[in-house]
Amino acid sequence: MANIRKKYIGLLGGSFDPAHRGHLGISKIAIKKLKLKKIYWVITKKNPFKNKTFYSLEERIKYAKKITKAQKKIKTIYLDNVIKSSRIINVINYFVKKRRVKYIYFIIGSDNLILFHKWKSWKKIVKLVKLIVFSRKGYDRKGMKSIVAKNFKNKIIFIKNKSISISSTQLKKRAKLI
Repeated sequence: MANIRKKYIGLLGGSFDPAHRGHLGISKIAIKKLKLKKIYWVITKKNPFKNKTFYSLEERIKYAKKITKAQKKIKTIYLDNVIKSSRIINVINYFVKKRRVKYIYFIIGSDNLILFHKWKSWKKIVKLVKLIVFSRKGYDRKGMKSIVAKNFKNKIIFIKNKSISISSTQLKKRAKLI
């Protein structure tokens, strides 16, 4: 009997304000290294830890779809209106209950791991998914010493990737100068 590998999907959530080649790069790495069936870029209306977005929701969705257009395994979606929430725990529950997905990798940067314990239902998130943590320059050590990393080592996969020299913050700063 053939050994059938479980079909994992990846979730990369955020405001994507704006989406950029760094998001695309880690998505491609995740697809290849983790043999993912698909990655969903789940765009949220607003990051609960930030005051406001720079680009409109429509612009962010449009641009994310544009840069992932040639990628068959990356799909940009907006679910806030469907699940009535922008919280990742509700996104995960949607995929588990409505789409009947059993195996989920939740992809974050090491910068997000530092404050992950402040996320809504963070312990439940870690129980429902496998956390995939990509390296972010200047954050890896703190991320590995985080509350989540200390308490849930077996639920985290750290990905060593080349330094990504672009961020949404840098792009917004450049846009303000133009």
